[in-house]
Amino acid sequence: MDVIQSIPVGSSGTKSLVVTRDVTVARADESMPAVFATPMMILLMEMTAGEVLQQYLPAGWISVGVVVNVRHLAATPVGATVVAKAEVIAVGDGTVTFSVEAHDGYQKIGEGTHVRAPVEMERFLRRVRRKEGKGGMPN
Repeated sequence: MDVIQSIPVGSSGTKSLVVTRDVTVARADESMPAVFATPMMILLMEMTAGEVLQQYLPAGWISVGVVVNVRHLAATPVGATVVAKAEVIAVGDGTVTFSVEAHDGYQKIGEGTHVRAPVEMERFLRRVRRKEGKGGMPN
């Protein structure tokens, strides 16, 4: 896939988020403490990687997450600012692999890898539309 060959290994970016109750595990389960939820940390990492990749894609292309391998290392309270970093570590076979990590201003709270696949938006949407209204699982 020619589109990914122009993506330089080492490209990186950051994205930050202030932790509010809406991004804590307590939002979904009141019996849990109000700390930054693991799925929200992963989302921040994915969005950071997506923004790094987007700058190298042609018009009409996006990237989608295909693999997440992340450890959540420490809890982060409401009010803290989490900064995610994503760095391209490999390009090939139609995918781009990132090293990802997150810090809360006190310590590293997450680390791992994330793989994204560049796709042509219209082609992607055609595939999604075929599934709309189908219901159930394929046989």
